[in-house]
Amino acid sequence: MGKTWLLPLYDPYSRLVGAERLHRRLLDEAALRPDEQVLEIGCGTGNLLLLAHRLTPGVVTTGLDPDRAALARAARKARRRGVDLRLDLGYADAMPYPDESVDVVLSSLMLHHLPDEVKVAAFREVRRVLRPGGRLHLFDIVGENHGHGLAAHRARRNRQRDADADTIPALVRAAGLDVGHATRLQTRLGSFILVAATR
Repeated sequence: MGKTWLLPLYDPYSRLVGAERLHRRLLDEAALRPDEQVLEIGCGTGNLLLLAHRLTPGVVTTGLDPDRAALARAARKARRRGVDLRLDLGYADAMPYPDESVDVVLSSLMLHHLPDEVKVAAFREVRRVLRPGGRLHLFDIVGENHGHGLAAHRARRNRQRDADADTIPALVRAAGLDVGHATRLQTRLGSFILVAATR
């Protein structure tokens, strides 16, 4: 959320904007299997990983995030639901995990917070921790997504969306991952991209 005092608003806001529907779309793409080692980078308050446990019992999950307060909230939610969720403090561009130790990496609405040079480092780390044949599934905002705005800003927003939609798959490929598809989605919340890649 950027500010600790805003964190209690995150989950209600996520419900209001229909984040679970977007998370389900990402998890449908990921097609998780029981006993797979799944890592979410930028896990926040744990909503995606908790949904993954609901949809795929037996999946083994880890969440990584630099926000202690968000991780504490995720831990409380996991305890209340009886879910075994490992949560680690850290950054996507310097993951505290061994090489080839993860089957699936998930990223949901986190990437747009990072400058391009950090995105490059993060995708290199994703490749490092993925096992051969491991999968990356990410879902993120494309462009500015500030609603409809004024007509004068539309052309600039469209250019930004197109640039992001091209840039994200290019960064994934540059890290040495094979992009299976990059799908643009237009929703009432704005434009998004869904990317699937393998090591």
